[in-house]
Amino acid sequence: MRVTFEGREYELRPGESVLDGMARHGVRLPSACRSGTCQACLLRAVSGDPGPAARRGLKPAWAASGYFLACLARPPADLVIAPPGGTARIPATVERVRRLAADVLSVRLRPGRPLRFEPGQHLTVTREGGVTRTYSIASLPTATGDIELHVRLYPGGAMSGWLAGARRGAAVTVGSPAGECFYVPGSPRAPLLLAGTGTGIAPLLAVARQALASGHQGPVAVLHGSATRPGLYLGTRCPAPLAAAARGRTVTWRTCVLEAGEDIVSAAVAELGVLAAGPASARAFLCGGPGVVRRLRRQLFLAGMPLAAIAADQFAAAAP
Repeated sequence: MRVTFEGREYELRPGESVLDGMARHGVRLPSACRSGTCQACLLRAVSGDPGPAARRGLKPAWAASGYFLACLARPPADLVIAPPGGTARIPATVERVRRLAADVLSVRLRPGRPLRFEPGQHLTVTREGGVTRTYSIASLPTATGDIELHVRLYPGGAMSGWLAGARRGAAVTVGSPAGECFYVPGSPRAPLLLAGTGTGIAPLLAVARQALASGHQGPVAVLHGSATRPGLYLGTRCPAPLAAAARGRTVTWRTCVLEAGEDIVSAAVAELGVLAAGPASARAFLCGGPGVVRRLRRQLFLAGMPLAAIAADQFAAAAP
């Protein structure tokens, strides 16, 4: 079978994904996790069927519009594809890199033009050589347009290692922000529960700060979970930006260390019981690895929260 992209045809081997097949032919498409989680490899089918697995996890409206995930697409017949609309690459520069912990970087990027985003959304970053990764936004909009990311530093990481040594002014490109794990004004007195693991806490802090900046009056509880104590890279006390945003409102910061028997899933359910007289009145925001996010969503649902009140963003490490 053949894939047509930008006027050229490429042959796929039996069982080969569109992403792998195009890479074999020297066509580098944006990708990161290669498991369908980050959605960095989103494409659009102009004609043909990419296969049902390629639409896994996409909104029905997106699937109906022809969007699919190249890493999961194994088309049964010929396919004509195009880049997704609205995801143009924007030039940006690295403005600052500093260490928050031995294995976590704070990276501040400055897009070449103003980039509209909601705190907590994610975007793709591409460096020289075509290496692409997806990161959540840890900052609120600023006058300079800068965007802060918290980046886990992996040994030999193709992107994180490069960022660790990047100088100010180093060139990258960024994609359009995406994702639904952000604060939407409305129900200003609803309790908010935010639970994240690892660097998944970064976008949640941005969500909480945005909610408070928007005048949210309900109680806010933020939980940061880690397998080990060093993984609590922001410390055990409420981070200063969140404490400053509280301004007398009820904001709780709690940390959970799995090796100490503190499971963030159990802690989140318990916190929900303290926050809300009725779980259905609360809203939840979840970020972290796919496994813990699924567990959190399930247990909060069983505790009485409607699924529509739970926004989630799953993190997955890029494939080697």
